[in-house]
Amino acid sequence: MKRIAVSSFKGGTAKTSTSLNIAAAFAKFHKKKVLLIDFDSQANLTTGLGYDPDAHDSLAPVLLGEKKVEEVILKTTIRNLDLIPADTWLERVEVTGDLAADRYSHEKLSQILKSLKYDTVIIDTPPSLCWLTESALIASDYSLVCATPEFYSVKGLERLGQFMENLSHRHPLDVLGVALSFWNPRGKSNEAFKKLIDQTFPGKLFNTKVRRDVRVSEASIHGKPIFETAPKSRAAEDYKSLTIELLKRM
Repeated sequence: MKRIAVSSFKGGTAKTSTSLNIAAAFAKFHKKKVLLIDFDSQANLTTGLGYDPDAHDSLAPVLLGEKKVEEVILKTTIRNLDLIPADTWLERVEVTGDLAADRYSHEKLSQILKSLKYDTVIIDTPPSLCWLTESALIASDYSLVCATPEFYSVKGLERLGQFMENLSHRHPLDVLGVALSFWNPRGKSNEAFKKLIDQTFPGKLFNTKVRRDVRVSEASIHGKPIFETAPKSRAAEDYKSLTIELLKRM
């Protein structure tokens, strides 16, 4: 079972859309049995798959020992793609109950996932370097980093890179690569952005960049992956190509 944490230092990097559509591509086109975990209290991934975050349990009661992980897994409309939703409780779960006094609480998620039987687990993390993000990275074999061709997004990669470097001393973590979204092939600063990314994550920038496409946000409104709502769109084409690159690197 391969476990991937999808992360970024700031919001607006299409991290959640990337998590959702990569997972859907794994299940739909590569016949992988996939578990998506929404580990962000904003619960955008949960709503992006058509679920109400207030109507279902997240991993919070599992982390607190009140439920088994199997009890919070939901089936999606995509064959072989399951979801563990998020809710607002996740935001403060690390200071709740026994977790608050557990100096090894960051290891809890990793232990919970060991009992599951999937080909791939993809964890959508918050856009910050918090307890949830650290727990997800410790529970993962790989990290997929998301960014946009904007100055603050690219500069934020430096802090994320340092965070991962420090974490790697305690837990082996392989950065699969950096996925760029909202890409404009004619952007004037494209080369400068690619150079900055290469300084932080040398050789990790994927050849595939996900082009800006309104169909991505439209798919989220419908609660489905883009392959279900706009299978011939340029973003669908890019996500399929990015998935192939991911599989090769894994």
